[in-house]
Amino acid sequence: MFFELIRRNSRRSRKENGLFFAMLLIAIIAFYIILSLSRQDIMLFLREMESDAVNRLLSLIPVFYVMTLVILFFLIYFASKYQLERRRHEFGMYLMMGMTRNRLFLLLLAEDVGSSLVALLIGLPAGVLLSEVISLVTARLAGLGIIGHQFTLSLQAVLLTAAGFFAIKFAAFLILSAKISRQEIGSLLAERPEEIPVQLSPGAYGLAFFGGLFCLGTAYYLAVRGTAWREIPVMGLTLLLGLSGTFLVFYGLRFVFELIIRSKRGDRRLYVFNMRQLQENVIRRSGAMAVSSLLILGALCCFGAGASMAAYYGQSEEHVLDYTFMPEETEVQEENPEQEAWKVLDTLNDKGLSGEFSQLFEMKIGHIRTTEEYEDVFTMDEIMDRVRSLPDSEDKDVLLNNLEYADYPHLIALSSYNQLLSAAGLPRLELGEKEGAVYMDPEFVTDGRIKIMDEILAERPKTELDGDPVWLTGDLQTTAVVTDQSITLSFALILPDETFAHYTRNQYDVYINGILKSSGSGSASLLERISEMNHRLDDTGLNYESYLQNMGRQLFYIAAASYLTIYLAIIFIIVANTVIGVQFLMNQQKANRRYKTLIRLGAVYETLRGSADKQINWYFGIPVLAAAVSSLFGVRALFSGLLSSRTQGSVKELMIISAAMILVLCVVEYIYMTAVKRSSSRYLLTLMEPEREE
Repeated sequence: MFFELIRRNSRRSRKENGLFFAMLLIAIIAFYIILSLSRQDIMLFLREMESDAVNRLLSLIPVFYVMTLVILFFLIYFASKYQLERRRHEFGMYLMMGMTRNRLFLLLLAEDVGSSLVALLIGLPAGVLLSEVISLVTARLAGLGIIGHQFTLSLQAVLLTAAGFFAIKFAAFLILSAKISRQEIGSLLAERPEEIPVQLSPGAYGLAFFGGLFCLGTAYYLAVRGTAWREIPVMGLTLLLGLSGTFLVFYGLRFVFELIIRSKRGDRRLYVFNMRQLQENVIRRSGAMAVSSLLILGALCCFGAGASMAAYYGQSEEHVLDYTFMPEETEVQEENPEQEAWKVLDTLNDKGLSGEFSQLFEMKIGHIRTTEEYEDVFTMDEIMDRVRSLPDSEDKDVLLNNLEYADYPHLIALSSYNQLLSAAGLPRLELGEKEGAVYMDPEFVTDGRIKIMDEILAERPKTELDGDPVWLTGDLQTTAVVTDQSITLSFALILPDETFAHYTRNQYDVYINGILKSSGSGSASLLERISEMNHRLDDTGLNYESYLQNMGRQLFYIAAASYLTIYLAIIFIIVANTVIGVQFLMNQQKANRRYKTLIRLGAVYETLRGSADKQINWYFGIPVLAAAVSSLFGVRALFSGLLSSRTQGSVKELMIISAAMILVLCVVEYIYMTAVKRSSSRYLLTLMEPEREE
């Protein structure tokens, strides 16, 4: 009989609290996915490259694990408290019928363990399956292919997920059950009176509301302008203003509700009743609502910024070259400037590897050797004056700073660069004897700076190179000259070969760029073929850099942005929504006498349900709307502080992606509101039944 009672109670609890049970399942799935991150295909691939960044990323996982356990403990404690409060009368009847307090404790413990086991038995297999799907999808999107994928089960992740989940569930159970079991029977059977909130004058609430808006506006300005990222005290002030502003706005919402009630819209059915209910609930729980709104804000910022940055890094890199071979002696001698390059080609031929490349060509890069001076060898007064005349902007300031240090530029041979353009499918450059083109590495330009330079170069400005006139022409060139991103040229001149040989005195660096042949079968991805080629090249002793090394950093950003930010977004959204939902249901239960009075006055079930639905719309809508508005500024602030100067020009595109992600989470919020409405409707239906006097 005792075990049958446990089974029935557990099943009823999962049915009545299906929303909370679903949140626990999502938390378990998120736990497993983040703990098994090291077994994901993309992480295994990056680890083969011995990336320190990946190791640091994985070292943060325990920190996220412990932090999440603490957050979920309070979630489970709060939600479990609501469940036990709903069953107070039931526990009192158990004791009245002769059940001992120890047996009541065992009953609750068995129910809790049973529900936890059910959650783990459902959540862990779902987490394993979803982890495999994510591994396949991310590997496919990153270009790793799925041919070599093998199913992996992280036993450590399973054990840590189960242990952490049981630990926080058991800790919350001990605290709550101890409080319940110590209460007297009469206290359990009696209805708890409603809390009477302390009320201040309307002016105090209005002052708090507008003061909060001022604090939030100041925090938004400091964050979006990037000022908060420059100094730690300013960052602390920004966070303090943001937190204080949020709490003050929610505390002052009573002032807003008072204005709404006086807006002559009281002819609606139960309109004033709904507003008064919300007014009291906001006053009573304004702090918790503010915390929930901040958690939703964190979720929206993490999801919006993380997803957009992952999407950007997944498609922003222009890929032309697969390999760059660097001779051991890059400073070649005048009598044989290409000797070291020939050695590279001979080695590839001897090892039978040259046939694996569709193209192998030289890239000649040198310095000015016609003078021993290193300052003001190259002057471009017309360009500098043209840039200074532009309206003030960040692109103008950065461009001026970069050009001021371009008085001793690198030189690039036109024939080499034209071969690169042909490989990239771009039109070749045509330069006269006294003409040159400007090259700037993609790391140093944005769309705005490219536009400025193109407009200036269209005017064919005159410059001087070691006293000789050179007219710059054509568009700004940004196609990377080698795969090695440690070789980045902030400014270089592309010159005809004869001019290049004159100024370099035939002393220059020669790099061999290579492009692999396309895979005929299509069974292997580009990165898999590069990885295989790397193993073969390691035996040749050649000094090379592959697209794979640079792609590793890109994949790291994708993994960090997608996995960790989305994981945090899920945890924050679970906690925030559960807190808001449970709070509303608890407040509704405490106000049951008011609903019973309405029933006696003739209110029907449909009227009460409509009233509760409107209250839920407001109760959820206020923190969600506040978080959604703040998230637009929050995501923009993250971009201001985290994006490199190169990617700052793509903020508009990133914001569009972020807005789409924020909209997705708002849809999730709507689904959660619908689930809370169903729980509220079930409770109101119980109030419609005739009361029994015990």
